[in-house]
Amino acid sequence: MIDRDTLARVSLFADLDGPQLENLAHTLDEERFPGGTRVVRRGLPSGGLYVILEGGASVVVDGTERAALKPGDFFGEASVLTGDAAIADVVAQGDLRCAVADSGEVRPLLRRYPSIAIRMLEVGARRLRAATEWQP
Repeated sequence: MIDRDTLARVSLFADLDGPQLENLAHTLDEERFPGGTRVVRRGLPSGGLYVILEGGASVVVDGTERAALKPGDFFGEASVLTGDAAIADVVAQGDLRCAVADSGEVRPLLRRYPSIAIRMLEVGARRLRAATEWQP
């Protein structure tokens, strides 16, 4: 089980109070991945919502790194929410430790904690803006 203090340091969960964080800690699983592991594979459904607690990961499309993820960042949500296959690989860069909500638990989790859904939307909007911003 992930401890509540660890979750309290993640911006995605910043609006949750102590009892909510404790409940969330019982909901999420902890997974560790050695460096080089493809956590999410392009073309396959994501296994859930992954929130990086320690380490980093790369978002890779056609062999090109498109983004570097760090502690506090999350991935896998788009595939889970749309039911579509992942559009990129996510590869652990060094040892990676994540809090994971199983794909079947993501929607109930977002219904239970709407503040998480709002923070995910904010990040999604920033990602979309960065991806579509004109680069000279």
